[in-house]
Amino acid sequence: MNKKAIILLSGGLDSTTCLAMAQSQGYECYALSFSYGQKHSSELEAAKIIANSKDAVLHKIISLDLGSFGGSALTDENIEVPTDETIGIPVTYVPARNTVFLSVALAWAEVLEADAIFAGVNAVDYSGYPDCRPEYIEAFQKMADLATKAGIEGRGVKIETPLLHLTKVEIIQAGHDLGVDYGQTVSCYKADELGKACGECDSCRIRTNAFEQAGLNDPTQYS
Repeated sequence: MNKKAIILLSGGLDSTTCLAMAQSQGYECYALSFSYGQKHSSELEAAKIIANSKDAVLHKIISLDLGSFGGSALTDENIEVPTDETIGIPVTYVPARNTVFLSVALAWAEVLEADAIFAGVNAVDYSGYPDCRPEYIEAFQKMADLATKAGIEGRGVKIETPLLHLTKVEIIQAGHDLGVDYGQTVSCYKADELGKACGECDSCRIRTNAFEQAGLNDPTQYS
């Protein structure tokens, strides 16, 4: 039987690289995206294009209203996305987002009898998010093994985080080698309705610098 994997696909650079990596490892890929109350839908539109162009077996978009809680510059209209570098956990952190997303993916994985869930979390060039650390992934894996029928029966899903210890430059280089079209991706926290990036937010700065350091053309469209 073919291996199956769920890919948490935001439409951004990291998750798209994860999709390409999973496919290169022989997985049948099922893309999972979330409309969670984020201020713009450009990433979701990008995710649709990417899932289709990369021939994902299926692409589901799940609606979750995390925006009703607020507490993040990505979901709360009263909190501005910062354009200056911040120290500590930034206001773009969405409370418990990865835990919620991984839990939903875990449920679908049981139904599909999937072998893996791929998440594009990164602990090197990350923005200070607590749910992007190796300790967090290890803890979630233990929880998944204990909390599911598949896990108890010894056939639990593996949480795969191939980007965890890579720099953003290494991620881009790996994706480039796999033929990823980064022009399809949207990473900006303040992208407009056409998916054009602001060029000022933390995510834009990290992405721009990484393409420059990798010696590759940055296909990002800026407003």
